[in-house]
Amino acid sequence: MATIDFEFRNLILGNEIGNTLAYCYQCATCSGACPVAQVTEGRYNPRRLILDALLGLKEKIFGPENAFNIWGCTVCDTCDEVCPQKVELTEIFTILKNMSVERGEAPAHYTGQASTVLEHGKAIPMQPAIERRRTQLGLPAIMAPDMDEVTKLLKATKLPEKLPKTA
Repeated sequence: MATIDFEFRNLILGNEIGNTLAYCYQCATCSGACPVAQVTEGRYNPRRLILDALLGLKEKIFGPENAFNIWGCTVCDTCDEVCPQKVELTEIFTILKNMSVERGEAPAHYTGQASTVLEHGKAIPMQPAIERRRTQLGLPAIMAPDMDEVTKLLKATKLPEKLPKTA
Protein backbone atom coordinates (compact mmCIF):
# COMPACT_ATOMS: atom_id res chain seq x y z
CA MET A 1 0.00 0.00 0.00
CA ALA A 2 1.37 3.39 -1.01
CA THR A 3 1.89 5.93 1.74
CA ILE A 4 1.19 9.63 1.48
CA ASP A 5 4.31 11.77 1.57
CA PHE A 6 3.05 15.17 2.73
CA GLU A 7 6.46 16.79 2.26
CA PHE A 8 6.50 15.67 -1.40
CA ARG A 9 2.90 16.83 -1.88
CA ASN A 10 3.69 20.24 -0.39
CA LEU A 11 6.82 20.50 -2.54
CA ILE A 12 4.71 20.01 -5.68
CA LEU A 13 1.85 22.27 -4.59
CA GLY A 14 4.11 24.86 -3.01
CA ASN A 15 5.13 26.73 -6.14
CA GLU A 16 3.27 28.90 -8.63
CA ILE A 17 3.01 26.20 -11.30
CA GLY A 18 2.42 23.25 -9.00
CA ASN A 19 -0.40 24.95 -7.15
CA THR A 20 -2.51 24.78 -10.33
CA LEU A 21 -2.65 21.04 -9.59
CA ALA A 22 -5.14 21.78 -6.81
CA TYR A 23 -7.70 22.82 -9.46
CA CYS A 24 -7.74 19.37 -11.07
CA TYR A 25 -11.07 17.63 -10.53
CA GLN A 26 -10.03 14.41 -12.32
CA CYS A 27 -12.27 14.78 -15.38
CA ALA A 28 -9.75 12.73 -17.45
CA THR A 29 -9.92 15.10 -20.41
CA CYS A 30 -6.10 15.13 -20.42
CA SER A 31 -5.88 11.33 -20.67
CA GLY A 32 -8.53 11.19 -23.37
CA ALA A 33 -6.64 13.70 -25.52
CA CYS A 34 -3.09 12.47 -24.79
CA PRO A 35 -1.55 10.83 -27.89
CA VAL A 36 0.84 8.77 -25.74
CA ALA A 37 -2.02 7.43 -23.61
CA GLN A 38 -3.83 6.43 -26.80
CA VAL A 39 -0.94 4.50 -28.34
CA THR A 40 0.07 2.85 -25.05
CA GLU A 41 -3.49 1.71 -24.35
CA GLY A 42 -3.54 3.60 -21.07
CA ARG A 43 -0.13 2.48 -19.80
CA TYR A 44 0.75 6.18 -19.74
CA ASN A 45 -2.02 8.05 -17.97
CA PRO A 46 -1.62 11.78 -17.23
CA ARG A 47 -4.75 11.85 -15.06
CA ARG A 48 -3.35 9.08 -12.88
CA LEU A 49 0.03 10.82 -12.59
CA ILE A 50 -1.68 14.07 -11.55
CA LEU A 51 -3.80 12.22 -8.98
CA ASP A 52 -0.74 10.48 -7.52
CA ALA A 53 1.09 13.83 -7.28
CA LEU A 54 -1.94 15.54 -5.75
CA LEU A 55 -2.24 12.78 -3.14
CA GLY A 56 1.50 12.78 -2.40
CA LEU A 57 2.01 9.18 -3.54
CA LYS A 58 5.71 9.63 -4.23
CA GLU A 59 6.53 5.91 -4.38
CA LYS A 60 3.96 5.39 -7.15
CA ILE A 61 5.57 8.16 -9.21
CA PHE A 62 9.28 7.52 -8.81
CA GLY A 63 11.47 4.43 -9.07
CA PRO A 64 12.82 2.51 -12.07
CA GLU A 65 9.65 0.43 -12.36
CA ASN A 66 7.58 3.62 -12.65
CA ALA A 67 9.87 5.58 -15.00
CA PHE A 68 7.35 5.54 -17.86
CA ASN A 69 4.81 7.29 -15.61
CA ILE A 70 6.90 10.46 -15.82
CA TRP A 71 9.06 10.06 -18.89
CA GLY A 72 6.21 8.99 -21.20
CA CYS A 73 5.19 12.63 -21.63
CA THR A 74 6.43 14.03 -24.95
CA VAL A 75 5.65 17.64 -23.93
CA CYS A 76 3.21 18.07 -26.83
CA ASP A 77 1.04 20.33 -24.61
CA THR A 78 -2.21 18.69 -25.75
CA CYS A 79 -3.24 18.12 -22.13
CA ASP A 80 -2.64 21.79 -21.32
CA GLU A 81 -4.77 22.87 -24.27
CA VAL A 82 -7.77 20.71 -23.34
CA CYS A 83 -7.74 21.03 -19.54
CA PRO A 84 -10.94 22.84 -18.51
CA GLN A 85 -9.27 24.01 -15.28
CA LYS A 86 -6.09 25.26 -17.01
CA VAL A 87 -3.88 23.03 -14.86
CA GLU A 88 -0.33 23.40 -16.16
CA LEU A 89 0.13 19.67 -16.64
CA THR A 90 3.18 19.75 -18.91
CA GLU A 91 5.01 22.04 -16.49
CA ILE A 92 4.10 19.78 -13.56
CA PHE A 93 5.39 16.75 -15.49
CA THR A 94 8.62 18.68 -16.11
CA ILE A 95 8.92 19.34 -12.36
CA LEU A 96 8.50 15.60 -11.76
CA LYS A 97 11.10 14.79 -14.44
CA ASN A 98 13.54 17.19 -12.78
CA MET A 99 12.91 15.49 -9.44
CA SER A 100 13.55 12.14 -11.11
CA VAL A 101 16.90 13.42 -12.41
CA GLU A 102 17.79 14.72 -8.93
CA ARG A 103 17.07 11.22 -7.58
CA GLY A 104 19.36 9.69 -10.22
CA GLU A 105 16.44 7.90 -11.89
CA ALA A 106 16.40 9.45 -15.36
CA PRO A 107 16.33 6.83 -18.14
CA ALA A 108 19.71 6.13 -19.74
CA HIS A 109 18.64 7.43 -23.17
CA TYR A 110 17.91 10.86 -21.65
CA THR A 111 21.16 11.08 -19.72
CA GLY A 112 23.03 9.78 -22.78
CA GLN A 113 21.62 12.55 -24.93
CA ALA A 114 22.43 15.14 -22.25
CA SER A 115 26.01 13.83 -22.16
CA THR A 116 26.21 14.23 -25.95
CA VAL A 117 25.07 17.85 -25.67
CA LEU A 118 27.65 18.44 -22.95
CA GLU A 119 30.39 16.93 -25.10
CA HIS A 120 29.46 18.26 -28.57
CA GLY A 121 27.20 21.24 -27.92
CA LYS A 122 24.23 19.63 -29.65
CA ALA A 123 22.19 16.47 -29.36
CA ILE A 124 23.27 15.06 -32.73
CA PRO A 125 26.92 15.75 -33.53
CA MET A 126 27.80 16.62 -37.11
CA GLN A 127 28.82 13.60 -39.19
CA PRO A 128 31.34 13.68 -42.07
CA ALA A 129 28.77 12.04 -44.38
CA ILE A 130 26.24 14.77 -43.61
CA GLU A 131 28.85 17.47 -44.17
CA ARG A 132 29.75 15.96 -47.58
CA ARG A 133 26.10 15.74 -48.58
CA ARG A 134 25.48 19.36 -47.58
CA THR A 135 28.45 20.40 -49.74
CA GLN A 136 27.08 18.38 -52.69
CA LEU A 137 23.72 20.10 -52.28
CA GLY A 138 25.34 23.52 -52.14
CA LEU A 139 24.20 24.16 -48.59
CA PRO A 140 26.27 26.31 -46.26
CA ALA A 141 28.41 24.64 -43.62
CA ILE A 142 26.87 24.38 -40.18
CA MET A 143 28.90 26.32 -37.68
CA ALA A 144 30.24 24.43 -34.70
CA PRO A 145 28.68 25.54 -31.42
CA ASP A 146 30.72 27.78 -29.15
CA MET A 147 31.68 25.09 -26.64
CA ASP A 148 32.85 27.62 -24.04
CA GLU A 149 29.38 29.16 -24.09
CA VAL A 150 27.63 25.76 -24.06
CA THR A 151 29.79 24.51 -21.19
CA LYS A 152 29.22 27.71 -19.20
CA LEU A 153 25.46 27.46 -19.67
CA LEU A 154 25.28 23.77 -18.78
CA LYS A 155 27.48 24.24 -15.72
CA ALA A 156 25.17 27.06 -14.59
CA THR A 157 22.28 24.57 -14.71
CA LYS A 158 24.45 22.01 -12.85
CA LEU A 159 23.80 19.48 -15.59
CA PRO A 160 27.27 17.88 -15.40
CA GLU A 161 26.73 17.10 -11.70
CA LYS A 162 23.42 15.40 -12.43
CA LEU A 163 24.68 13.04 -15.11
CA PRO A 164 25.78 9.54 -14.13
CA LYS A 165 29.53 9.14 -13.93
CA THR A 166 30.97 6.95 -16.69
CA ALA A 167 33.87 4.63 -16.03
